[in-house]
Amino acid sequence: MSPDRSRLHIAIQKSGRLNDRSRQLLRDAGLKLSEAGRNQLTTRADNFPLDLMLVRDDDIPTFVADGVCELGIVGQNVLEEYALGQAAPRFEEVARLGFGSCALKIAAPESLDCFTLSMLAGQRIATSYPRLLQRFLVQEGIEAEIVTMRGAVELAPRLGIARFICDLVSTGATLEANGLAPVAEVFHSEAVLVRSLKPIDAAHAEKARALLMRIEGVIATAEAKYIVLNAPEAAISEISAILPGAEAPTVVPLVGRPGHFAVQAVCQESVFWETLERLKAAGASAILVMPIEKMML
Repeated sequence: MSPDRSRLHIAIQKSGRLNDRSRQLLRDAGLKLSEAGRNQLTTRADNFPLDLMLVRDDDIPTFVADGVCELGIVGQNVLEEYALGQAAPRFEEVARLGFGSCALKIAAPESLDCFTLSMLAGQRIATSYPRLLQRFLVQEGIEAEIVTMRGAVELAPRLGIARFICDLVSTGATLEANGLAPVAEVFHSEAVLVRSLKPIDAAHAEKARALLMRIEGVIATAEAKYIVLNAPEAAISEISAILPGAEAPTVVPLVGRPGHFAVQAVCQESVFWETLERLKAAGASAILVMPIEKMML
């Protein structure tokens, strides 16, 4: 079935962790998503002109680059591996989404002592990310043979296919279960929002702008907190400097308390107990820290 060109389209992973987090991001942006069946390739938002294309993660860059989907959510590792095989970029990264964090790492047998990168010279390295690995080896001045695999990379040393592997690592449990240990980081990754560089008409551009504004608001509120406190005038400068990731706070005189003010600020960074203790020591009182449900930048 061809896409409905009257609607926006966003490509996301068909199943797995990035599917769940991508859907949650869109729900947090106010979209009501229809549930997709196991074999469905598309689903839609009921209250916004957006269709979701549910595809393999390594197909997402192609969907966006070709303009089949105006937007996509994909791991940077997949995006960069694809981009390294293209003559020119046909998409751009819009935002880092703060989930799906992992790293592409070279792993060696745990029995190998005192690893150095020079040990890779002349060796076979199995990976599902040959372009990223090749770039790393060139940067390090190492010549090695890359063995491309599409899955079960961690089995390569046990099967005698390669002595080393280069694979995505999140917790490291899979490596440990196969007698391997990470020894060098090739690329750090997280989920990103990308958009196609293919021209779209004004109506679609406005829909995309509205959706991106919502998503940026969701990202901004992920760690943001709203802080309200009281303080004497002499302490406001020091307190403003302590507030984490805040722009100029709002300062309002307190009725019936000359020389005292209410200070309100949106903090874009995490607020820890230590921060509250520093605010208290600087002269703040009645400190309230509240979550932010929605914010439009």
